[in-house]
Amino acid sequence: MHEPNDKVSITIRQAQESDLQACRLIEDDAGEIFAAIGMTEIDDDPPRGLDDLRAAQRRGDVWIACDRNDVPVAFALTATVDGNLHLDEMGVLRTWQRQGIGRRLIDHLIATATARGLPAITLTTFRAGPWNAPYYERLGFTAIAETAYGPEMAALVAEEERHGLDRQTHVVMRRSL
Repeated sequence: MHEPNDKVSITIRQAQESDLQACRLIEDDAGEIFAAIGMTEIDDDPPRGLDDLRAAQRRGDVWIACDRNDVPVAFALTATVDGNLHLDEMGVLRTWQRQGIGRRLIDHLIATATARGLPAITLTTFRAGPWNAPYYERLGFTAIAETAYGPEMAALVAEEERHGLDRQTHVVMRRSL
């Protein structure tokens, strides 16, 4: 298991309006790793729009990991889905990957969900790729059956399917707190 590198100096904070464009750049950069495993359609997908990021930022659902100069190097976008903290997206600049930053963001989200009294963290991810389902399994997430979806998760999965993500390549995961 890849352990966080505590020598990497980062801070995690809620995003400010001025961080949102950086989230888009991080998302675009991080998405390039999908091309290496033949998922070019994911790499080609444009980053999330600023309006969506602004709405999430106003709700307090965008977290930024910054280097020692307060420059964003990673982000996590969350929402509340069926009473759980849902990790909608996480991205780490490729030059900062494999240094434990994603793990530290997940740890921060666990603390956030616990402080909010939420029972679990959920996410949807690809089955393929070491940074997808296998990575989240190492962090304590397990795949959940469709019969365990709440109504909001069922709607989210249906929306993802309308955008071309099928249940053969995609999985819903949960980590109880």
